[in-house]
Amino acid sequence: MAVESTDEQAPDEYAVLFETSAGNFKIQATRAWAPHGADRFYALVTSGYFDDQRFFRVVPDFVVQWGLSGDPELTSQWRNAGIPDDEVAETNTRGRVTFAATSQPASRTTQLFVNLGDNVKLDGMGFAPFGEVVEGMEIVDAINAEYREQPDQAEIGTRGNEYLNEDFPDLDYIVTASIAE
Repeated sequence: MAVESTDEQAPDEYAVLFETSAGNFKIQATRAWAPHGADRFYALVTSGYFDDQRFFRVVPDFVVQWGLSGDPELTSQWRNAGIPDDEVAETNTRGRVTFAATSQPASRTTQLFVNLGDNVKLDGMGFAPFGEVVEGMEIVDAINAEYREQPDQAEIGTRGNEYLNEDFPDLDYIVTASIAE
């Protein structure tokens, strides 16, 4: 599957159900908040990209992060598919969902996070929320944080779930993510 550099326009609002090893939660995406982010999220969900992914970075009171495929081949296909930057229209409060990025323009690709606390300092750094957890925030709070930031993202990109299962066997994971009815 070749990844397009532009994503199909998502619906104005849509919900995504995440079925995980910790339980289920639902994210409501609102395109008006961050159109490019909402479009990419929709493309990733509808392509099955998040299925069988680990929550590889969990920092209590800060974020739960995922978005690197357990299949290194799939990760490599999306690695350079940057998303144009969105203006920050909403704030990074608890439960809001945002794409991870570097300080470079259009550096968002597939990694995203749920804010576990009020991270308004991220607003000024250009992190534009595109949605929020509307059901199951207690599940997001319960995602295993024992490894915090230990998993190496480059190693995940190279070895995927093989590396994570070997070195971080207790990570919680996404069974499947799908557009909710």
